[in-house]
Amino acid sequence: MRISEKFGELKDKKEGALIAYVCAGDGDTVGIVHSLVRGGADIVELGLPFSDPVADGPTIQASIQRALDAGMNPDTYFDMVKGLGVNVPLVVMTYYNLIFKRGLERFVTDCRDSEITGIIVPDLPPEESGELAGYCEQHDVDLIFLVAPTTKGDRLEDILKRGTGFLYLVSRLGVTGARADIALSTKEVLDRVKTDKPRAVGFGISSGEQAAEVVKSGADGVIVGSAFVDIIASGQDITQRLEELAREIKSSLG
Repeated sequence: MRISEKFGELKDKKEGALIAYVCAGDGDTVGIVHSLVRGGADIVELGLPFSDPVADGPTIQASIQRALDAGMNPDTYFDMVKGLGVNVPLVVMTYYNLIFKRGLERFVTDCRDSEITGIIVPDLPPEESGELAGYCEQHDVDLIFLVAPTTKGDRLEDILKRGTGFLYLVSRLGVTGARADIALSTKEVLDRVKTDKPRAVGFGISSGEQAAEVVKSGADGVIVGSAFVDIIASGQDITQRLEELAREIKSSLG
């Protein structure tokens, strides 16, 4: 399923999207993904671990290290994704070094063949994304860009033109991680980013209450990662608790 189809369905239902992030290889990924989908996750963002995850905070860094220690690599990643068997859009989140080393077109075709419909590369500047974007367009894979609270002017306009699938709005400066509050910058960036493309807010959302506040402020969806990864790290009743948290957050988005 394409990302645009999912957002179209949700718009008709007047629901916000729950985009759930977990790192592939950190625990029983197949079971984890199915738990999130049962709980109501509309899109699953599946991290491909890289040794220098500059956009991620301590929680997800630890998850990435656990996945690397368990032997996760691009070949294993794509083989695993092919066997997931879930009827929601899948998005890979990784860093440019892995894509470059594998070869840009090969990486994109691997995504297509694995039914991954979107790519997020937080360390790829939009002005340097042309070659990857070309392969994505050729093979019908979305290239999703991040918009930070400081992204303005020509750079913002460039991202709005280039980005497909949805826009990943970063709610605050800094790295990923669950927070107890929603930053004022979230509302400011939503007010500033005017586009017909879906806007999903990430970095810091960990509860249904926070998710509802973000969607009420005008977002089309929320991206939740660290709160799910914390459950995986605990090693206790993982699939049940993931499903319960996903259901709590999703229920707040209607």
